[in-house]
Amino acid sequence: MNSNGHIVLLAQQRFRSCEVTREVLSVFDFDGTLTRHDSFVPFLFFAYGAPRFAINLLKLIQPGLRYILGQLTRDELKARLVCTFLTGTEANWLRRQAQAFCHLHWGQLMRPSGLRAVTAELQSGAMVTLCSASPTLVLQPFADRLGVELIGTQLEINNGILTGRLVHGNCRGKNKVAQLVRAYGPLEQYWMRAWGDSPGDYALLDKAQEPHWQHFHSRWR
Repeated sequence: MNSNGHIVLLAQQRFRSCEVTREVLSVFDFDGTLTRHDSFVPFLFFAYGAPRFAINLLKLIQPGLRYILGQLTRDELKARLVCTFLTGTEANWLRRQAQAFCHLHWGQLMRPSGLRAVTAELQSGAMVTLCSASPTLVLQPFADRLGVELIGTQLEINNGILTGRLVHGNCRGKNKVAQLVRAYGPLEQYWMRAWGDSPGDYALLDKAQEPHWQHFHSRWR
């Protein structure tokens, strides 16, 4: 074996050594990565019904136009969406709707290849979590069914009623990393695998030793 071959072999051995000595943290984005499309807006339609959904959507026309014109950020538009739909909603009612949504839409929403990947990570002994911009109240039934932990956008609750405000902001971009650190401590202590599909996942993927970009998108699966 020539000197270049020895260098490559040594690098591979060091790479595997680092993986073995650190606990593995496997992080999956949810919407568009494990699912075939966004889940939050369809959930709102499911939970509130067509008439209420349409009325609230009309209230978001102006913020939507401001977003298109660059006058609102994506996170600010998300905050308007949450405020418009969820202010004054009973948290337990929303939880029940989330359970029903998961039960009815699991098969058409989830990518089979993504489900297999989650199962493989769990079987490997890794710590596995979802990390999503969607609200944790909405995704908890999905995380429970997958058997994984959940990090997501947290909705403020006061006396069992949603205030329409977010706790710690929208779990997207750099805030995904911040939320992971809040939950798991410094990420440098882990061997991290991450799966994502959108610019909102760039910061997450950048932190991972094994980043997977649109890994389940090569075909409808």
